[in-house]
Amino acid sequence: MVAALVGLAGVVAGGLALTRGRGAAVALAAGAAGAAGGAVVVAMAKGGPGTGYGIVGGWAALVIGVVAAALGGLALARSRGFVGGRR
Repeated sequence: MVAALVGLAGVVAGGLALTRGRGAAVALAAGAAGAAGGAVVVAMAKGGPGTGYGIVGGWAALVIGVVAAALGGLALARSRGFVGGRR
């Protein structure tokens, strides 16, 4: 659950970074941390959904973390002039 919340914070930071141009590194770091936490939960789970191992939350954290990292990376690339045709 914590990894999903960290990833969600990264998604929010990534959205703000795309619109305001700040916080791209925060979104990238939070996304990576959320994805890593989700990956650990998924790797350690011994059962499927409904068994109490948190596999659904782990997958959610993994996906949300990847989205946050992608938004942060895109915002970082835009701030450095690599996306959008400007340099």
